[in-house]
Amino acid sequence: MKEKIRFYIGRIKAGRLGEMRRQTLWIYQYARHYWLTMVFYTLLGMVGTVVALLTSLVSKDLVDIITGHQTGEIVKTFTIMIGLNVGTTFLNQISEYASTYLSLKVDSEIKADIFSKILVTDWESLTTYHTGDLLTRWGSDASAISNGILNFIPNAIIYVFRFISAFAMVIYYDASFAIFAFLGMPVSLLLSKTLLKRMVNNNKRSAAMGAKMSGFNQETFSNIQTIKAFDLIRLYVARLKQLQKEYITMKLDFQKMSMGTSLLLSTVALLVSYASYGWGIYRVFTNAISYGTMTMFLSLSGTLTGTLHNLTSLVPTIIGLTTSAGRLMDIIEMPREDYSQDEAVEEFLKSHRNEGISLHIKDLEYAYSNGTQVFQGASMEAHPHEVVALVGPSGEGKTTMIRLMLSLMRSQNGSATLGGSHTDMIPLTPSTRKLFSYVPQGNTMFSGTIAENMRNVKPDATDEEIIDALKLSCAWDFIAKLPDGIHSKIKERGGGFSEGQAQRLSIARALLRRSPILLLDEATSALDVATEREVLKNIMSDEYPRTCIVTTHRPSVLHICERVYAIRDKKCIILSEKEIDEMVSGF
Repeated sequence: MKEKIRFYIGRIKAGRLGEMRRQTLWIYQYARHYWLTMVFYTLLGMVGTVVALLTSLVSKDLVDIITGHQTGEIVKTFTIMIGLNVGTTFLNQISEYASTYLSLKVDSEIKADIFSKILVTDWESLTTYHTGDLLTRWGSDASAISNGILNFIPNAIIYVFRFISAFAMVIYYDASFAIFAFLGMPVSLLLSKTLLKRMVNNNKRSAAMGAKMSGFNQETFSNIQTIKAFDLIRLYVARLKQLQKEYITMKLDFQKMSMGTSLLLSTVALLVSYASYGWGIYRVFTNAISYGTMTMFLSLSGTLTGTLHNLTSLVPTIIGLTTSAGRLMDIIEMPREDYSQDEAVEEFLKSHRNEGISLHIKDLEYAYSNGTQVFQGASMEAHPHEVVALVGPSGEGKTTMIRLMLSLMRSQNGSATLGGSHTDMIPLTPSTRKLFSYVPQGNTMFSGTIAENMRNVKPDATDEEIIDALKLSCAWDFIAKLPDGIHSKIKERGGGFSEGQAQRLSIARALLRRSPILLLDEATSALDVATEREVLKNIMSDEYPRTCIVTTHRPSVLHICERVYAIRDKKCIILSEKEIDEMVSGF
């Protein structure tokens, strides 16, 4: 017998209930920080319940006074009745305001926490998710968690308290009415069990569809220029309509299930109400109770039935809550980046700031998760006051090498270290990113002013420092002609500036940071050859001991580089002067 019990417990833990249990425990990690808020919200609801019950009692007395079943002061009772109704209205408003305030506060705090955790999630793992899906999980699912924390437990306590208190009043005045409170319970429990699996599937489908819609919208608006250029407007409108059709079909399926459930529950509620009403008439007719008592019983019967329905409705709530938790856990439980070396890196930077920092890569091996080998035994190095180039055809691994340097990806074998003029070395980790400035391919400017973009990497930068960086990147020539200078606005994705201008602004931002190592990943591809050479010469002539690594498929600047590495046969091979000359002449 014990073995069978253990077997079934094991099945539960391994199945959907076990998964929901794990997700509930994860939600608890947030909920426990807001227990005072939940207590306050619960107390408000319980006070509201007490006031509602007192209103039922006063209403009973008022009806009995009017019908002559008891004597009393009608004006006084009526005044109390009005006072309780006004108090209920006032309490509801306070409760609604408090609920809104607390919900917004908790929602903001939880989203901020999840946001920070997503940002430190392993980059390579994170790229398996579409940006639209991430936005949906962070937005909708995080809001579901915050609302659930504030509402689920307090509401469960409030509903139970309301049911017990109303049931106690019924028992006190006439126990025969108590049976009507339980008439609808078997149906509610049966529906909960039957619909549990369908609710889980529906929530998952709804979340997946929401992410699909969000991803489509985000990607469309981000690439509207490309859509226009290829005359794809009709295609994308058709795709949107198809997605909307799928969404409507899904929602109507949900609505059909909801209609059937609501119709059955409403029918049961009506039968219970009419049964209560008939029994009440019979009890009044036999003089067992007064008319006022009957009206109170009918009111309490509705309260009991409604409360049972509310308790039943918590089932889909907890399903939706755990579904959202599971979607967030998929992201949060991914491998985290290790920033434990932050202090050691800060000390390393202080020790070597004056002479600069070198980069050493030796026998590096890296393969994508699909098994494609990118590097095998790759080695290279770069030192302060050097410009080192990494060349090769597109798709050979130049950007991948940059990402390995930034620890966005992790090599499977080999070593990648930073060192000063002394013998001490530190391995590349997420903590060492503070030693790098990075200019990636494409337009990476944010909306805001030029100065705001610059100060993203150095908040305390003066206007003079910003202008100096703009001069080094050959950007000051066109910025100086703008009416607002460095306070000129940049639109989303660098709008308002050409690709070449945006690249020079990105380089200026990287130079302003004054990091020991500068990575330029095809960062001069939109510049003419003369401007490209001038930018690199400015970087080399700068007194700051900077190590500069350039990836490029254009050989026009190779003659000013200290060394040129070519990616061949998954290795980094140093090119001879003759090979560089041949590349330049053949370009």
